[in-house]
Amino acid sequence: MDFSIPKDLQDFLIELDVFIVRDIKPLQDENDNNRFFDHRREYSRTNWKAGGLPADDWEALLDEARSRADKAGYFRLALPKEYGGRDVGMLFMAVVREHLASKGLGLFNDLQNEHSVVGNFPDVVMLLGFGSEEQKKEFIWGRLEGRIRTTFGLTEPHHGSDATHMETKATREIRNGVTGWRIDGAKMWQSNQHKATHCIVFARTSGKPGDARGITAFFVPAKAEGVKVLSYEWTFNMPTDHATVSFTNVFVPDSAVFGPIDNGLAIAQSFVHENRIRQAASSLGAATFCINESVKYARQRKPFGEELAKNQAIQFPLVELATQAEMLRLLIRKTAWEMDRLTLKDIENTLSDKVSMCNYWANRLCTQAADQAIQVHGGIGYSRHKPFEHIYRHHRRYRITEGSEEIQMRKVAAYLFGYIGPKKEAFSKL
Repeated sequence: MDFSIPKDLQDFLIELDVFIVRDIKPLQDENDNNRFFDHRREYSRTNWKAGGLPADDWEALLDEARSRADKAGYFRLALPKEYGGRDVGMLFMAVVREHLASKGLGLFNDLQNEHSVVGNFPDVVMLLGFGSEEQKKEFIWGRLEGRIRTTFGLTEPHHGSDATHMETKATREIRNGVTGWRIDGAKMWQSNQHKATHCIVFARTSGKPGDARGITAFFVPAKAEGVKVLSYEWTFNMPTDHATVSFTNVFVPDSAVFGPIDNGLAIAQSFVHENRIRQAASSLGAATFCINESVKYARQRKPFGEELAKNQAIQFPLVELATQAEMLRLLIRKTAWEMDRLTLKDIENTLSDKVSMCNYWANRLCTQAADQAIQVHGGIGYSRHKPFEHIYRHHRRYRITEGSEEIQMRKVAAYLFGYIGPKKEAFSKL
């Protein structure tokens, strides 16, 4: 068994760090852009007069950083070569995501709004698997060229983790001689709605509440008649771009149907495993940053003339966190390595529990590490002059989004007790 990082990946991390120092760090140091990362970060990033939306100068800075990364050949790393990427696998991306997050806050990687010089493209993953050739051409290239931005409309005001009970409906209709669909309903937590050109909206097209089949996805223009932003929800970690949106008598043509009619949930599931393993790696990286900074501070701080680090009350909690991080790192990389050798269907049938283990535990570990870092640093740790409160507030949401940790533990339990997965047949014979 070989646990070493492949040589090409080691070389890439060095190359990426050189790019960050050469091209991204100077941009962060320009024009007081550090205000977005120091103690002023929440105030500077938020347009408080516009309902808490991200500030224009903050988003412009992120756009410039991504543009530089794209020109240098890093932003599209995970995409297929036909779209300018390098088509790297899950292990490669997991190591990169952990590496970036372990460096702390900075313009190179700030996951409050999924910003990174190495992009994550769940919308492209969905399009590659389910989009028509016309949709791939319009939406993938439009996304990469900055002309198209989409939101993801699955969760509803009254329905969260259980999408099968959604109330948004789409019915067939001919309007002005055009065959299409009428959509009525509402969605919540639609990130990036304020900049979106299109909403990917899931609606029931047949069946009854609770049925997995009968749900279809649609591309809905964000400015279409009948689309209305009701509110932007203020969150634990500001700024916010999470909208609640209503759809009233919205009409889209048949060409707006995304993927198979009545089997839209397959689209929603298509990027879950990929996103979860990468998010796990990012949370692990952020946890490692908190642990390392705490160790460093405990060696430097000398209350009563002795290093803080000599106290077992400081040592033992950090030892436990470091141990958990080390074990989690091995599980994440092993799982990512296995994912690279399986089809999407095989991952769902044989490895989905391991992906969920990685994700829910990494997100929990990150918040625990941030909390402990605050405690070790004392008053300065509690202040915004250190990044731990930001890390805690941001990563706390991942224990809810993209499948709450309870939902993911339920997935693990279903595998463990043989209700689904490779153990199902064996358990059925007992």
